[in-house]
Amino acid sequence: MIHTLDITISALYITAIFVIGLWAGLKHKKQSKGGANEAGAYFLAGKTLRWPTIGLALFATNISCVHLVSLAQSGFDTGLLNGNFEWMAAFILILLALFFAPFYIRSGVSTLPDFLEKRYDRASRDWLAVISVVSAVIVHISFSLLAGGIVLQTLFGVDMYTSIIAISIITAIYTIVGGLTAVVVTESIQTIVLLFGALIISVAAYNKMGGWQPMVHVLQATDQLEKLSMMRPHGDSSGMPWYAVFLGYPILGIWYWCADQTIVQRVLGAKDENHARMGPLFCGFIKILPVFIFVLPGLFAYTLSQSGGLDISALQTVSEGKTVVNSKGIYTLMITQLLPKGLVGILVAALLSGLMSQISGALNSISTLVSYDLYRRRKPGASDRQLIRVGKISAGVALIVSLATLPLLNSYESIFNGLNDIIAHIAPPITCVFLLGIFWKKASAESSKFTLWIGSAVGFIVFTVNKLYPETLVGQIPFMMMAFYLFCFCVLIQVIFSFIFPVRHTSESLELYWKSPLESLQTPGWKGLGNYKTLSLLLAVIMCFLFWFFR
Repeated sequence: MIHTLDITISALYITAIFVIGLWAGLKHKKQSKGGANEAGAYFLAGKTLRWPTIGLALFATNISCVHLVSLAQSGFDTGLLNGNFEWMAAFILILLALFFAPFYIRSGVSTLPDFLEKRYDRASRDWLAVISVVSAVIVHISFSLLAGGIVLQTLFGVDMYTSIIAISIITAIYTIVGGLTAVVVTESIQTIVLLFGALIISVAAYNKMGGWQPMVHVLQATDQLEKLSMMRPHGDSSGMPWYAVFLGYPILGIWYWCADQTIVQRVLGAKDENHARMGPLFCGFIKILPVFIFVLPGLFAYTLSQSGGLDISALQTVSEGKTVVNSKGIYTLMITQLLPKGLVGILVAALLSGLMSQISGALNSISTLVSYDLYRRRKPGASDRQLIRVGKISAGVALIVSLATLPLLNSYESIFNGLNDIIAHIAPPITCVFLLGIFWKKASAESSKFTLWIGSAVGFIVFTVNKLYPETLVGQIPFMMMAFYLFCFCVLIQVIFSFIFPVRHTSESLELYWKSPLESLQTPGWKGLGNYKTLSLLLAVIMCFLFWFFR
């Protein structure tokens, strides 16, 4: 349980975000009311977003309670290993800035399924719309609610479902009322609070341990020095050797960062192509931080527990004569044991920031997908107000469904691995049709449709076999490598069907693929250090150095 001062700080923060979100959304709504594109103003902020807002909003939508809680858990369990997911994302954000964002802006699409229809056909659009809604509900909302519920229950002693329902309702109100403007304004604030809170716990853990070298000494004494390595050898017990990172993560990452509506919607709302490029690059630089302020504190928690600096008895249970640590609660334990009162409230505010930003971003993308890709498809003459009303209703329904899935997802031992396990079986066909769609002229509409259908079906079957029969050959394949194998299978399908059903380009689709990879770099961009080519190269060099240093 935490002090009254901390509860007060947390309550004031929630109230402030609620008021700011409503104010920003209602102000933008008033300015756009009765305009020619009222729906566009609601769902895409009238395409007025600038690069700092886009970058901060991308990071906030990505970093939720799941990351704060589960990355600390992974740092405690496996060390820096899962930091690969954070640093590899920087390379994928470079791809988004260089190759994907320009097409999205030039085509003027409101959703990514809309882009697939322009490049392929309506069947591809419909399938991606449905998959995107389902993935937003499970990946972006349900897992965040689960992580947030665990923290709030531990800190406040309130029933998990009661606390997350309350937070969800507050977030849903300003998101549904204010649209994307409310989302990105609050996300920008929440990103700063989240980073500040994570920095506090990192410094506290570092100081309690006495610095880097004492941590290394504890790891040496416990024969756990491999926890400092991000590049693991073949056969590593984690199931994530170095080649699985480089082969498997891009499949997950391209879907998540370049082809998932919840994430890319911030880019779709960009003021122009330069802002659409710079936003992801800005986010890429921020993605350097999570290893140091999310993963590393968990590793410090492990060494502190080994040296007596952190009491983890509350997380320990005895099973079959062995002591087992339920490390899901390690972040909460660090907050309560390492921080003085007042700072605990700030950390709770940071956790709530991650939870609320993730929910708000996902709800906004769901409402956009349902309104534009499902409802307007069946009612082409629907007015802007009808689209907005349908979007608001769909957001409310999605929230209810997300809450209903929590008991099932809570069965995963590791929240972060559970999240990526699901993504690994969803992403391959979508990554395939987007990559081949923008880089290969001969990728046909029929091939896209069959790849999405067959690839998704095979992914579901493999996931089911993996869970029901874990002792089989399929069940023994780590999820990162499974993602790569499924992707290769999908590429084979799309190439074969593209030759069976040759492409028939429309005047529109002819403009939606790169004639050569270098074509994307022909746009000059801004001058000086703000040039997207310069920053892309700088980010890539920094990330290569970091991977080499922590190899």
